[in-house]
Amino acid sequence: MAITVNIYYSGVNGNAKKFAEEMVSSGVVGDIRAEIGNLKYEYFFPMEDEETVLLIDSWKDQHSIDVHHASPMMGKIIELREKYDLHMRVERYVSDETGVPEMDKAFIKE
Repeated sequence: MAITVNIYYSGVNGNAKKFAEEMVSSGVVGDIRAEIGNLKYEYFFPMEDEETVLLIDSWKDQHSIDVHHASPMMGKIIELREKYDLHMRVERYVSDETGVPEMDKAFIKE
């Protein structure tokens, strides 16, 4: 059962994008991706909102998230979040282990 957390970081003057760029350039993103239990850690930029960045953050289980939250990595993330004065909106999803229903597969081109 994977857990995916969508975090929308919002700011002003391009700060959300600057935050994501510094997360990558400083090596924090690489370190998070190397943590045990991390399945995905990737930024996206919504087309209709230039002041927001979407982080899709997926983990093997809650224990993996708890270990990540207790790591020194969180201090670095919080420091950068504060540097860029970002606000967050969070969505949390638990994976459906049954896969894509047969009826939906007709709409998916692989």
